[in-house]
Amino acid sequence: MAQPFAPRFRRPLVVLLCAQFLWSASGATEIPAVGANTRWPQPALQISQTEPNFQAPSATHCARPVQTHETPGVQKARLERPRPVRAPTIGPLDAAPPEALRKPAPAAAAETKAYGSSARELSAAAPPVADSAPAPIAVAPVSPAPPTSRAGIAQAGRPANEPVTAGMVDDNADFNEYLNFRGRTQVAHRERDISMRYLLQVRDARGAVVPDAEVAVQAPSGAAMWARTDAGGRAWLHPLAFDRTHSRMYEVTVRKNGRQGTAFLQRGQKNAVDVVIDKPGAGPARAQLDLAFLIDATGSMADEIAKLKATLRTIADEVARLPSRPDTCFGLVAYRDVTDDFVVRRHDFTDNLDAFQGVLNGLQAAGGGDYPEAMNEALAETVHQLSWRGTGTTRLVVLLADAPPHLDYGGPQYDDSMVAALGKGIKVFSVGASGLDKQGEYIQRQIAQYTGGRFVFLTYKEGSKPASGPGSETLHDVSNYSVQTLDRLIVRLVTEELGKLPAGG
Repeated sequence: MAQPFAPRFRRPLVVLLCAQFLWSASGATEIPAVGANTRWPQPALQISQTEPNFQAPSATHCARPVQTHETPGVQKARLERPRPVRAPTIGPLDAAPPEALRKPAPAAAAETKAYGSSARELSAAAPPVADSAPAPIAVAPVSPAPPTSRAGIAQAGRPANEPVTAGMVDDNADFNEYLNFRGRTQVAHRERDISMRYLLQVRDARGAVVPDAEVAVQAPSGAAMWARTDAGGRAWLHPLAFDRTHSRMYEVTVRKNGRQGTAFLQRGQKNAVDVVIDKPGAGPARAQLDLAFLIDATGSMADEIAKLKATLRTIADEVARLPSRPDTCFGLVAYRDVTDDFVVRRHDFTDNLDAFQGVLNGLQAAGGGDYPEAMNEALAETVHQLSWRGTGTTRLVVLLADAPPHLDYGGPQYDDSMVAALGKGIKVFSVGASGLDKQGEYIQRQIAQYTGGRFVFLTYKEGSKPASGPGSETLHDVSNYSVQTLDRLIVRLVTEELGKLPAGG
């Protein structure tokens, strides 16, 4: 069993938090609760539980047949008794999951009723948050735009051989412009304060980067966040996103393969946080890539889904020929909304490309009565329920959507899932499809920026007319971007990530 960190804040609270972090990172199936009868040090005072409420990536392989799990929507529930719903292991900060995600499997009929209810009923179904939970994080006090029918934004089908072009911005590379974008875009969203942001760089004693290292950032108050370094040994830290006390000093502890290092982050410092740990041992002999596609499968997404089907094998072949020759696993999570025949349909990771192409080919765009969709539920399942592989894996999600999530439902929330994704070392590349409004752009960029990914957006000959064909124009609030076909852009992003790996994995 992993040994606890030895933090320099000599407080029983932080000792407990570190132990809980390592318990999660070890792949244990349960995290000991505060006050539980465990071997971990016990706190002197009753405190809030702030441990990461999720398991660290721990799968060892993806050599398995495609395994599919579906959360049915209200349309299917009317025709048949739904399959049991497995509860995502999540811990939202401001709203407990609805009954649909909390009840044991035998209560399947009740689960479907909760998912198929109105937004008001869904909110009422969520039990109150425990007294020990952190204070709620409010949705920004801006009224969302009136609901728009999906039929009103569905685009005419384009020629099958026509390429899909896209641009990309890196909001972490141009962070000041991203903050300006946030300031001038007044839409409803889930607020996380990222105005203070620091780069963490982890290296070994020889100067080589240390990818996929576990990171704990702790305040004297006990507030804490978790991350894993990317293939380049880096992670972006946002202390105010988790610490409402605005501490002056944070302890940053990094661990990999039993080696650890510690540094301190002082609020307001200009330089990056550098942590050196002893050589943590060799990584996998071959690069490992877990690539998941998270797709809005409502009716207006037919063209985008068709293009992904047509180009998947090209993407896979080009990735396979990269210098690192990655061992690649493919996963797919499709979603619609609670009023459709399914809410989320999840296909776990597999290395069988033919089988994966088969499930992708079987995905059809349909449904989606109002504008927002079930992105919250789908992102939670992507982060928590896919069998992400453990140490040494590069974990990427391509989120392809043309609508924001419902903010009026109880249950999982996208900001909690993006925080958990950083803790698991999952980068999200958000792809804004045609019809994505300002709110959708804001939220997709939130998710990508926080997890260290990029915001990708489809481009057209005339930005306001998706039917005008491929081109370089967009209506999104972006500048200084280049344009490529979407499949080439995905390969480029994967290439850049794997290119950061040190020699030998």
